[in-house]
Amino acid sequence: MPVADPTLPVLDLSASSIDITRQLCDIESVSGNERAITDAIQASLEGLGHLRLTRDGDAIVARTELGRAQRVVIAGHTDTVPLNNNLPTRFESIDGVEYLWGRGTVDMKAGVAVQLKLAAELVAPAVDVTWIWYDNEEVASDLNGLGRLAAQSPELLAGDFAVLGEPSDSAVEGGCNGTMRVELRTFGVRAHSARAWAGHNAIHDAAPILATLARYRPREVEVDGLVYREGLNAVGISGGVAGNVIPDECVVTVNYRFAPNRSAAEAERHLRELFAGIDLTVTDVAEGARPGLDAPLARDFLAAVGGEAKPKYGWTDVARFSALGIPAVNYGPGDPLRAHADDERVAIDQITECERGLRAWLSAS
Repeated sequence: MPVADPTLPVLDLSASSIDITRQLCDIESVSGNERAITDAIQASLEGLGHLRLTRDGDAIVARTELGRAQRVVIAGHTDTVPLNNNLPTRFESIDGVEYLWGRGTVDMKAGVAVQLKLAAELVAPAVDVTWIWYDNEEVASDLNGLGRLAAQSPELLAGDFAVLGEPSDSAVEGGCNGTMRVELRTFGVRAHSARAWAGHNAIHDAAPILATLARYRPREVEVDGLVYREGLNAVGISGGVAGNVIPDECVVTVNYRFAPNRSAAEAERHLRELFAGIDLTVTDVAEGARPGLDAPLARDFLAAVGGEAKPKYGWTDVARFSALGIPAVNYGPGDPLRAHADDERVAIDQITECERGLRAWLSAS
């Protein structure tokens, strides 16, 4: 295991989960720059006899080995999107609600803080626990630290149930939608725009694509008791070479968010049927994940944290667990609408509520 940087302050895991959140957020860790925060996490956990640590690049796996009948995996990413004058953190009160403001407070260092505190304190949980903190979640999928572990060391991810600390207002969000991006191309013939009849305008030919998108009505699909909302939208369009040239190509980029009862292959087939006759190239795809709320551990989890499960509309790394046959949910403090925002902030009572819920579940006999 790589040696942690001895000059970096060790996180104080005896502090409140709110204070640990602040400690983590004040270590800048934009994607690709997670070494310092990973060193700090490693240094804070080393010497805890109930955890066996494994480091892979800038990912840390900490496992209890108590011989329990069941094992759960609890994971969170340590990277953030780029800063925009939103560090260091600060406390602020809005309409009587106390918040911790700053990059990473929502997505998702508050969740990581709760996990670290519990990992240090729960010496003998009711189930064996694999804690994972990983890098590069906010960038291209092929860089994702959890994906790297799943591909290279899947045994480290083995478990009966998984919880991902993505922001969910400290409520349970089951599974996730799948996502697919495609490029739809139309082709024409270049000509001088003063003699347009000599060419063929590819941008004009994109009109049926936009018309199809405008009249499309996304499905609402019930999967294992949760209703997922799909979405199909143009997210980019490009074409044209000069202000006096008829364009010979136009590209419309479309993002499809599909319910987890539909596979990626079925999603692609649906788009090809919808845009029949148009050149279509899939540029990015990730399968969704069913909620998995019928698993016994999931039922116990819901009972311990309270409330009703909701669907996760966006894609998250729960899909990586689902691909390994492990049912997984999202559960973490913070309003997802505040993730990546310049005024990113987390309500501090959500941090304490998430800690209460996870502690109650992991401590139950």
